[in-house]
Amino acid sequence: MIRFEGAVLRNGAFDVRADLTVEGPGICAVVGPSGSGKSTLLLALAGFLPVVQGRLSVDGRDITHVVSARRPVSVLFQDHNLFAHLSVTDNVSLGLRPDLRLSTDQAAQVRDALHRTGLDGLQGRKPAALSGGQQQRVALARALLRDRPVLLLDEAFGALGPGLRREMLLLVQSVAIERNLTVLMVTHEPEDARTIADHVMFVEEGQAHPPLTVTEFFAEPPPAVAEYLGL
Repeated sequence: MIRFEGAVLRNGAFDVRADLTVEGPGICAVVGPSGSGKSTLLLALAGFLPVVQGRLSVDGRDITHVVSARRPVSVLFQDHNLFAHLSVTDNVSLGLRPDLRLSTDQAAQVRDALHRTGLDGLQGRKPAALSGGQQQRVALARALLRDRPVLLLDEAFGALGPGLRREMLLLVQSVAIERNLTVLMVTHEPEDARTIADHVMFVEEGQAHPPLTVTEFFAEPPPAVAEYLGL
């Protein structure tokens, strides 16, 4: 469970306010107009932006002032953040050891993560030799190896075509169920929420609203949501 308690999250001169709970495990899509504060919400939860008021907690643990590396959170961005000079295996291994000095057990975990994300046979390739979808799978495999209970997706699949995008969404859904993850997924595509989400959080003009079930969000949306959806 993720809790924002009277939180004010600051991104430069822009603030986002949130006083809500995201139940977990499960997938919550975060939607709203461009510039409304969706990414700020995730970046503050990950520890990359400050909380200037209120508090954040995960499963009852206050993480408001915990450094990003020690938070129970993994983040997957649209730009993958892969190292061009490293192989697929090494890029994924960074999720366990920054120095890449893996034990036998850790090497087995890497192989399992590569298999789970459909990267068998690509272990020795560099990122430049991979398709966009394959690069995103590498980033996802690395995030999974960090074994954190919260996974944040910040427009992670925005550059992918419809078919590959759906494939990656279903992979995230499968992994989230298997590992009991709580996933917050920023997206500009409401259909992503219909595809895999349990709840939807709407963000507008720096205000994050409490999540609704997918059914409530699309069937009985509040006025601001209806306007956003064009209903």
